[in-house]
Amino acid sequence: MSDLSEIVKAYDIRGVVGEQLDADLVAQFGGAFARLVLAEGASAVAVGHDMRDSSPGLAGAFARGVTSQGVDVVSIGLASTDQLYFASGSLNLPGAMFTASHNPAEYNGIKLCRAGAAPVGQESGLAEIREVVEQGVPEFVGAGGTVGERDVLGDYAAHLRHLVDLSGSRPLRIVVDAGNGMAGHTVPTVFDGLPIEIVPMYFELDGSFPNHEANPLDPANLVDLQHAVREAGADAGLAFDGDADRCYVIDERGEPVPPSAITALVAVRALAKEPGAAIIHNLITSRAVPEIVAEHGGIPVRTRVGHSFIKQKMAETDAIFGGEHSAHYYFRDFWRADTGMLAALHVLAALGAHDGPLSTLTGRYQRYVASGEINSTVDDQHARQRAVREAFAARDGVGIDDLDGLTVELAGGAWFNLRASNTEPLLRLNVEAENEVAMRELTDEVLAIIRG
Repeated sequence: MSDLSEIVKAYDIRGVVGEQLDADLVAQFGGAFARLVLAEGASAVAVGHDMRDSSPGLAGAFARGVTSQGVDVVSIGLASTDQLYFASGSLNLPGAMFTASHNPAEYNGIKLCRAGAAPVGQESGLAEIREVVEQGVPEFVGAGGTVGERDVLGDYAAHLRHLVDLSGSRPLRIVVDAGNGMAGHTVPTVFDGLPIEIVPMYFELDGSFPNHEANPLDPANLVDLQHAVREAGADAGLAFDGDADRCYVIDERGEPVPPSAITALVAVRALAKEPGAAIIHNLITSRAVPEIVAEHGGIPVRTRVGHSFIKQKMAETDAIFGGEHSAHYYFRDFWRADTGMLAALHVLAALGAHDGPLSTLTGRYQRYVASGEINSTVDDQHARQRAVREAFAARDGVGIDDLDGLTVELAGGAWFNLRASNTEPLLRLNVEAENEVAMRELTDEVLAIIRG
C-alpha cells in the first residue's frame, strides 16, 4: 500500500473521505489495530462515531477489519469522543472513535486508545499500525469476532454527574452552542435533572455544519453564542467542538473566558478535594496557572503541548487534573482522558455556588494579557527560530528552554513560545505580558524577526 504519512498524524488518523480515506483502507486500519491490541491481551474493541454522513459506514468498515482478526467489537453508536473514552475506561476496552473533530464535512478520521482510554499516538502504537497497513495486514487464521451493541450514554452522563455535585447550585440559565455536533446528542442527557435551564443552539446533528464551523477556538464561530448569551440574559454560554471533547466558555457579558482561566478555576476545585496534588499545564497556558496552583498548595507540572504528553505526565505524577490552552481538560477521575463536558460542569458548579456573575468569578484567575496563537508561513522554520533565539539570547535576565519549540522568558515577566507546525510550513507564536501594550510590543518585535 502507498505511503500513509499524509493521513496518519501525530495523535490520530485523518483525511478527506473518498480521496485519502475509504472503507477498504479503514478496514485495514481496523485489522492492524486489532492485531496490536490482541497481542496486548484485548479480546474486544469499543467503536463509536460522530454525526458526519461518512461516519457510520467507516465505523462499520473498521468493525469488519477488527472482527476479521478474531477480535469482537462493542459498538456504542453515536457518541462524543469523551463518551468513547468513558466506554473504553468503564468497560476496560481499547477503543476507536470516528470523527474529524472540527474539520470540514469532507474529512473524517479515527482516534484510537488502549483499554482505560490510554492514548495511542505515533510513539505508542500509531506508527506500528501504519506500518502494518502499508505492508498489508496479515490474514488471520481462526474464527472471526462478533459485533454487539451497547448504549453507554446514560452511564456516561451519570458518571459525570457523580463527579461534580450541582445539587446545591442556584438556578442557572446557560446557552449551549453544539455547532451541529455531538454536544447536541450528549448535553440533553448530561444536564437532565440539574438546576440548569438550557437554551439550545444548533443541537441538530448535521455533519455539514450549516451554521458555522464547529471550532470554538476561532472567534468567528463564537459570534452567534455571544449574541445569544446577551440576548437571553444568560449566566453563561458553552461552545463545543464537533466531537464535543473541547468546551469554550462565554461569560454573562458575552465575553470569551480564556481556557487558562478555566484551567486555574478547575485546578483550585481539584486541590480543594485533594490538597497538595499535582496539576498539569502545558507550556502555552498563562503563567497565572502555575502561580495559582502553587498558591493553593498544589504542585504545578509543565509539559509539552499535546494529549499524549499530558496523559503520560499525569500518569507519572498521579496528577489530579490537567489543562491546555486549546480548551482540552484532563481528569484523573476520567481515566486521565480529556472531556470538555466535565470541565463545563465544574465551571457551572463553581458559578452556582458563587453569588456574583461569571465574569467576577473567572476574573480571579486572569492576571496577564495573552496574544493568542499567531501563525506565520515561513520557508525555513528552523532558520527563523534560530534568528529569534539569537535576537533574545544575549539580553540580561532572559531565560530560554526547548521543551517544546522555543520558549523565551524576559526579565520583566513577559514570555513567548515559538513552535513549528508538524504538518505545515508554519511557525506558531504565543505571547504573554503584564499589560496590553507590553504584549503587543513584544509580539510585534518577534513577528518582525519571523517575517523579516
